[in-house]
Amino acid sequence: MTDAGPRRRPRIARLLRRVTLGVVVTLLLAASTLWLIAQDALGGRVEGSRLERAARSPQWQDGRFDNVLPRMDGPYLRMLSEFTFGGSAYRTPTDVLPVMARSRADYARFPDSGLRVTWLGHSTMLLEIDGQRVLIDPVWGERVSPFTFMGPKRFFPPPLAIAELPPIDAVIISHDHYDHLDVPTVRALSARGVRWLVPLGVGAHLAAWGVADSLITELDWWDATKVGALTITATPARHFSGRGLTDSGRTLWAGWAFAGAVHRVFYSGDTALHDEFTAIGERLGPFDLTMFEVGAYDAMWADVHLGPEQAVLAHQLVRGDVLLPVHWGLFDLALHGWTEPIERVLVAARDAGVRVSAPRPGDMVEPSALAPIERWWPTVPWKTAAEAPAWSSGITRKSMRR
Repeated sequence: MTDAGPRRRPRIARLLRRVTLGVVVTLLLAASTLWLIAQDALGGRVEGSRLERAARSPQWQDGRFDNVLPRMDGPYLRMLSEFTFGGSAYRTPTDVLPVMARSRADYARFPDSGLRVTWLGHSTMLLEIDGQRVLIDPVWGERVSPFTFMGPKRFFPPPLAIAELPPIDAVIISHDHYDHLDVPTVRALSARGVRWLVPLGVGAHLAAWGVADSLITELDWWDATKVGALTITATPARHFSGRGLTDSGRTLWAGWAFAGAVHRVFYSGDTALHDEFTAIGERLGPFDLTMFEVGAYDAMWADVHLGPEQAVLAHQLVRGDVLLPVHWGLFDLALHGWTEPIERVLVAARDAGVRVSAPRPGDMVEPSALAPIERWWPTVPWKTAAEAPAWSSGITRKSMRR
């Protein structure tokens, strides 16, 4: 008999090399295909005069925008593992949610009170203030992703069809993440010839998707512009930006303050807690209504989102009257249960004596005639602030007390 072992080993080695090569080639082809598919959604490059203006900003450091306070993140592999295998068992709803359908006829006239906002889900809001109408962070797309076939999907359809939108004076964008800047929505709105107000650099994306430069106003923090009789100011925020793997920090992020003849409104955009909320309240407040992001928080990324308790605190720091919690209830973007943000907001607001509105998607909110809270979301398990704390670094509770 002959020993077949030595002859068999080279064959096995060659087979393993071929299989490995095949896997590598397949992965490279898949990655290349995804990259090509995503190209349009990635938007435009900040270059030329836009880059020159960005480089003059106090927020521009070493070729990118940066926060005043350092950003501390948890371990990447742990975050990836938790998103894949962990988190709450209630991250998405299991039943059809009650949505108040709207049409253009609902906006045939401005509210008698002079101030009204329609919450369309997540951070999409239609704000009517002292005779002007602005659309904030509009997202009508099915997924917040560079792909149409994967990524976080809506829990419910838009309460107001984009074709049913009333005349809009301006569109406001807080930053360039997919859940705030949506390509199909931009293209649909660009046909209206509407004006866009965005943080520095974000205009590059709009221009790449067909919006005329003449319709784009880019603002740095504390810059202000007029829309009719309405003064709109970009305010400091603590977040980040980027739509791809290589463009982090190439565009700015911001909150927004709206000052009409009678009313004032503040929108936080996406932000962690920072010490300029007090300055915002002193310079631009007090506010009849604030719209603070309250969802997608976690201790591992406490320096990019507020979370419920810090949102209530920030509302107080900017001298707000009525708080409308946003950035929750439409997409699965974190590890917590989908109802947890509003549950924790209500607890924190009760303890702080803050007035809160918790509308159904599509409901209209008028701070002067605040409706009682009706629990339209289901009762499912959620974690309290003590069980799952998330507090931004560089800020102490004592320093933020009012």
